[in-house]
Amino acid sequence: MKLKTRLIIAFFIIILVPFFLFALAFLGLGSYQKQIIEENYGVPISLQELSDSMRIMGKSTQTIFEELKEQAQKDADFFLDRIYLDSVNEILGQRFSWLLVRKDGEIYYNGSGEKEEVAKLMEVLPDYRGYSSSSDGGSYIGRDIQAFVKQMDLHFGDGSQGSVFIISSVKALGESLKKFSVDLLLATAVILVFTAMILIAWIYTGFNAPLKKLREATHRIKEEDFDFELQVSGKGELCQLCRDFDEMRRRLKEQAEQKEIFDRQSKELISNISHDLKTPITAVKGYVEGIMDGVADTPEKMDRYIRTIYIKANDMDRLINELTFYSKIDTNRIPYNFNKINVSDYFDDCAEEVGLELREREISFSYINTVEEDTLIIADAEQLKRVINNIISNSVKYMDKPKGVVQIRVRDVGDFIQVEIEDNGKGIPTKELPAIFERFYRTDLSRNSSQGGSGIGLSIVKKIIEDHGGRIWANSKLGEGTTMCFVIRKYQEVPVYE
Repeated sequence: MKLKTRLIIAFFIIILVPFFLFALAFLGLGSYQKQIIEENYGVPISLQELSDSMRIMGKSTQTIFEELKEQAQKDADFFLDRIYLDSVNEILGQRFSWLLVRKDGEIYYNGSGEKEEVAKLMEVLPDYRGYSSSSDGGSYIGRDIQAFVKQMDLHFGDGSQGSVFIISSVKALGESLKKFSVDLLLATAVILVFTAMILIAWIYTGFNAPLKKLREATHRIKEEDFDFELQVSGKGELCQLCRDFDEMRRRLKEQAEQKEIFDRQSKELISNISHDLKTPITAVKGYVEGIMDGVADTPEKMDRYIRTIYIKANDMDRLINELTFYSKIDTNRIPYNFNKINVSDYFDDCAEEVGLELREREISFSYINTVEEDTLIIADAEQLKRVINNIISNSVKYMDKPKGVVQIRVRDVGDFIQVEIEDNGKGIPTKELPAIFERFYRTDLSRNSSQGGSGIGLSIVKKIIEDHGGRIWANSKLGEGTTMCFVIRKYQEVPVYE
């Protein structure tokens, strides 16, 4: 899940869940408190009235107050009957209330039994006619008394004035409502903590799982261990980060494998070059020693010795050039100088030069060019010559016939010219043909072979041909020979219309 979506959900959870749970807590605790008050005070109340203690106190004694009013209308002297007053006071006592009767400013009946409390109460009780006898309400007396008072004024039979008070203690109800408020506050705190814990656990779980995998993957990569897969499910930012990290891990693994291959190939190249340099150097050294020792005692022998030394020197020069060019391939700094080249003139010159060298090696050479004389290509003459020399060098190197044959054919194939260089060497196995243009690949892996080879010649050829916009391939039959073919696009003038 995306971080933005997770935060939006968390926002609504923070608002809605506490509100919903608080409503449940209020209904539960309110219903429980309501039930207790109804049992203690004997009156039905609503949840809204829980916050109005005066209303509750008023309702709890309202029925009794109405009965007292009816009795006063019938006979006010009934309130001078202590037995009657005791019976009323006993009923009021069940509702945390008591009865007080005042006659001519003096206490006639005290239902509480607390003289000090009543003395304080007498100082603040309303005077006669100080409270409307027709009202069903009451008044609240605070200070240390904290009581809800209902007052009914009347005249006794002897003409004296009197007042009947129903005194309801607010302390008990206040304690009950205070406990309800505390319980509700605690429930609110629990709800907030519970919601926070759920959100923290949900967010932590969503972030911790991919972070843990990412941390483990980082540690393994630190130890250069790339043989694992970082698997995560989801569409969140962290999951995407894990997938990107795994992609980086795959690339690092590929780079490590390529580096390992490159290091191995470099060691192989050094070994190949050492062998390939040692062979001509040994030959040159041998022929020079022969000359110095007077073995070449005839002009014919001397000429043959010098010619052989020249050929071996050329082999070493070609090998050194290959190494220099190989370093330029790796840094992609091959120096090309493209120009228009006449195909016939260029390949005629190449054939003459190659033919001279092959005849010195006693290899039969033939050249066929069927391209029209005005055919042009855009190419680098020096690099294209390198291609031909490398292919011819390979043909000579792997020639296993007593009478070697090399043929160059240049043909017109539509928009391209095709060059074919065929030999009658030992050939290449069919399964190895796709790999011969790879770097350091050699069909003969034996270091004791007389041919040797650095394994980079044909990779250089492929690179040059591809940079010319062409392609190269090979056809071969084992034991019969090999034909190297490459094509280069012909140059064509584009007419400009005015």
